Amino acid sequence: MGNALFNEYEDVFGRYNLFKNCKLSRGERDELLDIFFACCEWTRVYYLWRPNLPDEADNHLVELAVAGGADFIVTRNLRHLRNMELYFPQLRIASPETFLKEI
Repeated sequence: MGNALFNEYEDVFGRYNLFKNCKLSRGERDELLDIFFACCEWTRVYYLWRPNLPDEADNHLVELAVAGGADFIVTRNLRHLRNMELYFPQLRIASPETFLKEI
């Protein structure tokens, strides 16, 4: 977990329209997010790789994964993350379903 991703999660979890039909209350969602954060390892990004993804706002995900020595980025945003100009052979981009099948 890094600063940018932490802020992104907090922003998304605070969007009323995304959760208006959710069975969990705001407090329950906040508690779930806190539990998730407690399981994360904080990673500092010291070097900005700038993989030049189509959506500039996604570059921090690759930088965080490289800094943390990740093998996978698990996302539904496959189209944007697979089209980076800077290639990291040890880093795989996978959907949640593919990731679960492979581990």
